[in-house]
Amino acid sequence: MRKARIYQRGMRATQSGKARADSWILEPEPVEKKRPDPMMGWVGSGDTETQLRLTFPSLESALAYAAREGFEPQVEQPPARKLILQSYAENFR
Repeated sequence: MRKARIYQRGMRATQSGKARADSWILEPEPVEKKRPDPMMGWVGSGDTETQLRLTFPSLESALAYAAREGFEPQVEQPPARKLILQSYAENFR
Protein backbone atom coordinates (compact mmCIF):
# COMPACT_ATOMS: atom_id res chain seq x y z
CA MET A 1 0.00 0.00 0.00
CA ARG A 2 1.37 3.40 -0.97
CA LYS A 3 1.73 6.04 1.73
CA ALA A 4 0.41 9.58 1.43
CA ARG A 5 0.94 12.60 3.66
CA ILE A 6 -2.14 14.71 4.45
CA TYR A 7 -1.55 18.11 6.04
CA GLN A 8 -2.82 21.65 6.27
CA ARG A 9 -0.78 24.47 4.79
CA GLY A 10 0.86 26.58 7.48
CA MET A 11 0.60 30.32 7.61
CA ARG A 12 3.69 32.23 6.60
CA ALA A 13 5.26 34.73 8.93
CA THR A 14 5.00 37.54 6.38
CA GLN A 15 1.31 37.10 5.67
CA SER A 16 -1.64 37.67 7.95
CA GLY A 17 -4.38 36.54 5.55
CA LYS A 18 -6.28 33.29 6.00
CA ALA A 19 -6.92 32.45 2.34
CA ARG A 20 -6.50 28.72 1.62
CA ALA A 21 -5.62 28.11 5.28
CA ASP A 22 -8.55 25.71 5.76
CA SER A 23 -7.72 23.43 2.82
CA TRP A 24 -6.01 20.05 3.24
CA ILE A 25 -3.22 18.82 0.95
CA LEU A 26 -2.48 15.20 -0.03
CA GLU A 27 1.04 14.35 -1.26
CA PRO A 28 2.10 10.77 -2.03
CA GLU A 29 5.40 9.56 -0.61
CA PRO A 30 8.08 8.82 -3.22
CA VAL A 31 8.21 5.20 -4.38
CA GLU A 32 11.79 5.23 -5.64
CA LYS A 33 14.87 7.17 -4.63
CA LYS A 34 16.12 10.12 -6.65
CA ARG A 35 19.37 9.56 -8.49
CA PRO A 36 21.68 11.80 -10.52
CA ASP A 37 21.50 11.59 -14.28
CA PRO A 38 24.89 10.34 -15.54
CA MET A 39 25.01 12.75 -18.49
CA MET A 40 23.59 16.00 -17.13
CA GLY A 41 24.05 15.52 -13.39
CA TRP A 42 20.47 16.57 -12.63
CA VAL A 43 18.72 14.72 -9.84
CA GLY A 44 15.46 12.96 -10.67
CA SER A 45 13.54 9.71 -10.73
CA GLY A 46 10.96 7.89 -12.80
CA ASP A 47 8.33 8.33 -10.09
CA THR A 48 5.82 10.84 -11.48
CA GLU A 49 3.54 10.71 -8.43
CA THR A 50 5.95 12.94 -6.50
CA GLN A 51 4.74 15.79 -8.72
CA LEU A 52 1.17 15.24 -7.50
CA ARG A 53 -0.30 17.61 -4.91
CA LEU A 54 -4.06 17.48 -4.41
CA THR A 55 -6.07 20.04 -2.43
CA PHE A 56 -9.27 19.16 -0.56
CA PRO A 57 -11.75 21.37 1.29
CA SER A 58 -11.89 19.08 4.35
CA LEU A 59 -9.93 16.32 6.05
CA GLU A 60 -12.79 13.86 5.55
CA SER A 61 -12.75 14.31 1.77
CA ALA A 62 -8.95 13.84 1.68
CA LEU A 63 -9.24 10.64 3.74
CA ALA A 64 -12.05 9.37 1.50
CA TYR A 65 -9.93 9.97 -1.61
CA ALA A 66 -6.93 8.21 -0.01
CA ALA A 67 -9.05 5.18 0.88
CA ARG A 68 -10.60 5.04 -2.59
CA GLU A 69 -7.22 5.25 -4.39
CA GLY A 70 -5.40 2.81 -2.12
CA PHE A 71 -3.20 5.22 -0.15
CA GLU A 72 -2.24 4.69 3.48
CA PRO A 73 -2.83 8.18 4.92
CA GLN A 74 -0.51 9.80 7.44
CA VAL A 75 -2.36 12.82 8.82
CA GLU A 76 -0.34 15.70 10.28
CA GLN A 77 -2.51 17.91 12.44
CA PRO A 78 -1.83 21.65 12.15
CA PRO A 79 -0.28 23.41 15.13
CA ALA A 80 -2.59 25.44 17.32
CA ARG A 81 -2.76 29.05 16.24
CA LYS A 82 -1.76 31.51 18.92
CA LEU A 83 -3.37 34.93 18.62
CA ILE A 84 -1.64 37.79 20.43
CA LEU A 85 -3.90 40.80 20.85
CA GLN A 86 -2.14 44.09 21.46
CA SER A 87 -2.60 47.67 20.51
CA TYR A 88 -0.35 49.49 18.06
CA ALA A 89 1.00 51.70 20.86
CA GLU A 90 2.48 48.66 22.63
CA ASN A 91 5.04 48.35 19.83
CA PHE A 92 6.76 51.51 21.11
CA ARG A 93 7.03 50.71 24.83
